[in-house]
Amino acid sequence: MTKLIPYSVYLSKEHYDKIRQHAKNRKASSLVRDAITMIIDGNDPYKAGYSQALRDAVKIVDACKEIEHFAFKGKYLNDILIDKLKGLDTSTK
Repeated sequence: MTKLIPYSVYLSKEHYDKIRQHAKNRKASSLVRDAITMIIDGNDPYKAGYSQALRDAVKIVDACKEIEHFAFKGKYLNDILIDKLKGLDTSTK
């Protein structure tokens, strides 16, 4: 898992209030993090959403302990699936 480092930023009251609404569902940090990632990586919203969906899928596969017991040709199924999902992410190429 990627190590996350805290960073402060100043916001207008309007934006602060909107982010606080997301904080009620514990999604404020991921919302801000995803937006910053999209801007820094230079992706349009479609590519950014696609890349985020792939990252989310990798997390789900990685967390699924049931598939860790299956192996094909000496490689575990979860590792195969994660490699295939990461291969679909064009933002890292």
